[in-house]
Amino acid sequence: MIRRLLAALALAGAAFLPVAAPAQQAVPFLEINPPLPTDAAGKIEVVEFFWYECPHCYTLEPRLEAWLKKLPKDVEFRRVPAMFNQQWAHSGRVYYTLEAIGELDRLHRPLFDAIHNGGLKITNMKQLQDWLERQKVDLGKFNAAFKSFAVESRLKRALELTAASRIESVPQMMVNGRYLVSADSAKGDMLLVVDALIGQARKPVTSAAPKK
Repeated sequence: MIRRLLAALALAGAAFLPVAAPAQQAVPFLEINPPLPTDAAGKIEVVEFFWYECPHCYTLEPRLEAWLKKLPKDVEFRRVPAMFNQQWAHSGRVYYTLEAIGELDRLHRPLFDAIHNGGLKITNMKQLQDWLERQKVDLGKFNAAFKSFAVESRLKRALELTAASRIESVPQMMVNGRYLVSADSAKGDMLLVVDALIGQARKPVTSAAPKK
């Protein structure tokens, strides 16, 4: 199913999806217009688009982990594996499978480490399963979840959000469905910009008074 969706999006060019408007000069983010719906009812949602094999995502991870420890109660954070092709989709499938079997919190950072420091090829299923076995993961549960309906549904949602946000690289962070922050737009200090946008999102939205 995910393969068909990737092919369909490539052919359609996602022509009818919202587009991030060009940033004005010196503005360290892109504004999404119209804003995308969020999944965090009553909270400010921050999404990190990432890819396990991305060295820049791996470099960001330690700072992101420290930032998450101080996350305000009115902010909800979630990671979304970016989905650009089958290789990226496989990485996302591994992420959501670990989540489905309750092993994501324990193994997210170690998997990053194994890929970037240990030479693990995440797309090589034998290498991946050997590594998982060394981490004491129940391979029966992992394999059963790998192509389950729950994982397929999460992959479909990640694919749709990747297309709707119109990101072209990772890591990128989306604040409340309204703003996209990349390392380039933020001049390298993504989290500082995200914090400022979280503050902006707390301000009540006011509409212009109607003309008489």
